[in-house]
Amino acid sequence: MTEPPIQPRIEVLDPTAGRLDAPLILPPAEPARPIGTNALANIGHAILLTGFGAHAIANIITDQFARGPALGWITLAVAVLGTTLLAAAITRELRALLRLAAVDHLRTRLANRATTREAALDWLATLPDTEALAATLRTLNDPDAIRALLRDGPAADLRTRAETLGQQAALGTFALTAAMPSPTLDAAVVAWRGIRLIRDIAALHNMRPGLFATVALLRRTLNAASLTAITNVAVDTAMRMIISHPTLARLAGDAAGASVAARRMIVLSRAAAAACSPVDE
Repeated sequence: MTEPPIQPRIEVLDPTAGRLDAPLILPPAEPARPIGTNALANIGHAILLTGFGAHAIANIITDQFARGPALGWITLAVAVLGTTLLAAAITRELRALLRLAAVDHLRTRLANRATTREAALDWLATLPDTEALAATLRTLNDPDAIRALLRDGPAADLRTRAETLGQQAALGTFALTAAMPSPTLDAAVVAWRGIRLIRDIAALHNMRPGLFATVALLRRTLNAASLTAITNVAVDTAMRMIISHPTLARLAGDAAGASVAARRMIVLSRAAAAACSPVDE
């Protein structure tokens, strides 16, 4: 007699049983950082300079009015004109710093899938000739597609124009450093041309950085340049090998060092474009 085949056994789990997944542990919110020592010192210096400067100007104006009405009005006009120009410069500087902070805010909003489209439209509003792309983005709901259009559209155009500026700066730096008789002058030329290149690329992204905004932009550019540090080190190492070789050094002369400086201009242009753009490559 043959045995009956063994039937598969099916066990039904209790649908009301609790899940065995590990609970989601969120990191604690970071407490608000107090104002740093440097910020307090800078605020104190600004208050002292502004207060004592206003007091000194008021005393000068009062003294000139005591000497004669004409001298008083001339002094008052000079003080008002100088104060107005200084206030305009400070306002422009603050606007540039806020514009730099807005880049980070836009980058965060673009990375958030809930606010990608609104952030993209806000960024396109600051760029010329983007009405057609903005109308297209209003019909899309996929954040990945929106970011792809931005990356291949205006962001790619800005990167291309920034690289063009970098190539022009590289040619100028190559010609200047190759003709410089002193390494100290080479360093000064490279530093001056690099700062000018960063400011030009910032202007390309609708920024007009002043002194403090330029310093902040330099820090951002250095952080972005760390992503391309391996390429830069490799190129510098190869060029230094050429310079250190006695035979090739006689043939290449100062052109090898100039080409290193020119290469740095190109890398700097890419890093500055990445620091000024809210769209990640």
